[in-house]
Order: sequence, then structure tokens, then C-alpha cells
Amino acid sequence: KDRVASGLLSSTPCLKGKVKDPRARDSGNTTLHKVFPGGALTMVGANSPSGLASRPIRVVLCDEVDRYPASAGSEGDPIQLARKRAATFWNRKIIMVSTPTNKGASRIETAYEKSDQRQYHVPCRHCTKGQVLKWSNVHWESDKPETASYLCDNCDTSWSEADRMWSIRNGYWVESKPFKGIAGFAINGLNSPWTPLADGVRDFLSVKKNPEQLRVWTNTYLGETWEDAGERIDDYELAERREEMPYLPDDVMLITAGVDVQDNRLEIETIGWGRDDESYVLDFGVLYGDPSTARLWADLDSLLLREYETANGRKLGIRATCVDSGGHYTASVYAYCKKNYGRRIWAIKGIGGEGKPIAGKPSRNNIGKCPLFGIGVNTVKDLIFGRLKIKELGPGYVHFSDKLNDEYFKQLTAEKKVLRYHKGFPKSEYIKVHTRNEALDCMVYAIAAYAILGVNINALAEKVEKELEKKPVKVDKSIQKHPVLARKKPRQGGFVNSWR
Repeated sequence: KDRVASGLLSSTPCLKGKVKDPRARDSGNTTLHKVFPGGALTMVGANSPSGLASRPIRVVLCDEVDRYPASAGSEGDPIQLARKRAATFWNRKIIMVSTPTNKGASRIETAYEKSDQRQYHVPCRHCTKGQVLKWSNVHWESDKPETASYLCDNCDTSWSEADRMWSIRNGYWVESKPFKGIAGFAINGLNSPWTPLADGVRDFLSVKKNPEQLRVWTNTYLGETWEDAGERIDDYELAERREEMPYLPDDVMLITAGVDVQDNRLEIETIGWGRDDESYVLDFGVLYGDPSTARLWADLDSLLLREYETANGRKLGIRATCVDSGGHYTASVYAYCKKNYGRRIWAIKGIGGEGKPIAGKPSRNNIGKCPLFGIGVNTVKDLIFGRLKIKELGPGYVHFSDKLNDEYFKQLTAEKKVLRYHKGFPKSEYIKVHTRNEALDCMVYAIAAYAILGVNINALAEKVEKELEKKPVKVDKSIQKHPVLARKKPRQGGFVNSWR
């Protein structure tokens, strides 16, 4: 690397002699650090927390940010760590560059949306009308990429390659939003003077039948995010289904919870279960704190020990809880769940792939000797997506409390199912279309707790109904009765029991 860098510097007249020749024990001229008159150039990897935090930097250039890991080691977002290096400079400049990746999960897309969103406009050589070059305006004869040409948006004139080059040379940037301190620039391969239009068409024809290759072409040539054609639920439509639940609905027979462990918080979702697996999302909350400390787990204890009361006077606690152990605090999760195993608080770990059971048998083959349940994450998500599509009250329908905010529904629908090809074979998987998905994860864990519990929910409902018939209960008349309380024909069985 030093020899290559030295060659590049020595062959560039304006840089020749500005950087010292490579020699041993010279801290000013290493592979990743070059000192020159007036400044220095330092290169670090996005996965190196020590490199990102080593020295103050006025100009920070982050290249290919969509390929950065989510965290530099265990110290957090590498871009935020790099930003802190420039915090002491009043004239700091932070530059983020990248070809985009998946829509909704692209760092550069998020950054661009916060900017003034400038696009490169080029004038038509024939009508002088400015426009952004679009792939939809590229035309060619069937299977003949060499015939490719660009049609003007305004006058429909077919441009020659010379016309396109002239337009590119005379282009200009136009912002679509007011400038508020962040300038953003987007440009695609149609503006490249080094890539003939025929080459772009030829590449497209070679990849259009392969989704994975088409994704790469879309990201790198068109400079656009990729959105797989796949299953997705509308978060706005789900949010419209929120119901008032001043009391626990009478139909709820038992309650389970799911806990997601993050670096600075626990997120908890509670779900009530009724006949035929009709479910009720009761609440979704956050407990902030350090998961390595006993205080946060004590707060979780208090939350899991609370009682819910129905309008007809029944009191229910949380029957079972699943806690994810797959994060950075596995040992803390093991310690808490092992101590509370008798209260049906279980440690779980997600297992990817299709066809896995919702919950397997527990294993103690771990560092904490804690009973650990494997959870078929894709199987549960298939179940969730299927149930969220049910629009009629009854078996499998999911109710939502009006306590849930809009962000909950964005997180619940933060993934979609797509068909990918691995070594030529189709494979279904879930990908993020929204940065945060904790609500979905927590629902997965709460359903897993229900599956592990293995209660025949219909038999339990019948038992409760018979007990209520034997003794009068005090009903709060001011509370409107839930619309699906009565069942004329009780059904037998249930989804969870059919899996066991």
C-alpha cells in the first residue's frame, strides 16, 4: 500500500514532494496516516472504534456509509463517533458519500432526506429545457443495446451520444428544498461521461431477470435505493384500528409479554389472548437504564408483577414472558431468567430459516446454564403478518389499544417478506424497511411465550365462563362492553396447540 501511495504522489506534479518518502519508524508517514504541509490525512476503518476516536479532525469524509456496520465494536454508530472528532471546530465539514442500498434502511437516503436535496439538471441541446436524466427516457430496439438513445422530456428529440455529452458538460445543480445547513447531492450513471448509454443498457439486459444482480445495478448505476417486491403491511391502516381499552377486555383469558434488550433500555410488549387466538396488544413501553445493573431488572420485575382488571372484575397477571438473549447483555439475561424461571420468565434466542417451530425444547448448554428456548423467528413473523391481514373480528384478529402511539405501528411493520436467490435457489426472508423494529421483535417474543406456555385457550375460556355463571360479578356499567365479548358457538383448539 505504501508503494502504491508513494507512486501516486510522485506521479502527481502538485503533490510531488509534499509527503515524505516512506521510511521505517516515521510516525508522519504510515500506511494510514500521511502528514503534509498544512495538514494531515488519516484513514480509519468504520469497524475500528480506537481509530475513530483517536484525534480531532476538522474535515471528516465518510465513504460508502451504507456499507458501514451498525456499531464500531461495542461503541455505537461509527458515523456518530466520527462526527464527535470534529465537534471542537467551528468551521468543521462532514461529508457522507455512498451508493444507496435498501429503501428505508439506507444511511445515505436518510441523510439526503435531511438535506436541500439537489439534483443534477442538464439542458437539451435542441430545446434548451433543463431536466433530470431518467432511466424511463432511455429507449432502444429489442435486444440491441447499441441503438440506445435518450428522449428529451420536453421536445421528445432523440439525443445522440454527442448530445448527451454536451448536456452533461452544461449541467447545473438545482435544490428541491430550502437550504438549512445541509447540502445534499444525488446523481446517477446516466450523467457519466465515461459510460456510454449503450453500456448501461447492456448491463441492464444482462441482470434484469436476476433480482440480486438487478439490485446491484439499481444501487450503483441508477444511484437509487432498492425496494424488493414483497409482503408489507400498511402501518397507517393498522393504527386506524386502535380501540379504547379503559379496562382489560373481558375476552382476555391470559396475558404474555415479550422483552427486547437494547444497550441502554428494555422494551416490553404485553398481549392478551382470547378464544381462538384472538389477541389484544395492551401496551408497549420502554425502561431506560443499563442492562448490566440490577436496578433495571428490578424495574422490569415491578412491571411484570402488575395486575390487569377486566370490566367484569377478573384480575389477571402476566402468565409468561420471553426475554431475548441475543444482544450484548447475554449474561445479564441468563442470570435474570434463571432466577425467575419458576415465574415462567424464559430466556430465548432467535433461529433464522424457514420451517422452524415457533419454540423448541430448552437447552442448558450455555455459559449461564440457563434454560434457553430457540425461537423460529421467520415462522412467528409469518404468523404475525398473516394475522395482521385479518380484518374481521374473530379468530386470529389482532386488536390494538389506543395507548399505542404511531411509532409503535411503524416499528411493527418495519420489515417485509421478500424472495431472495441464494446460489440460484429462491429463499424467503425478512428485511428492514424502517430503521427500528423493536415492536415487531417484542410481539415475536410474546407469541413465543404463549406457544411455550401451551395453554388450550378455548378450554380455559369455557372454564372461566362457567365460573362466571356460578357467581355474580360486579360489572362497571360505565364501561362499554367490548364488541366481541359474546360467542354463540365456542370453537375448539387453537393455533398454538396445533403446533405441539
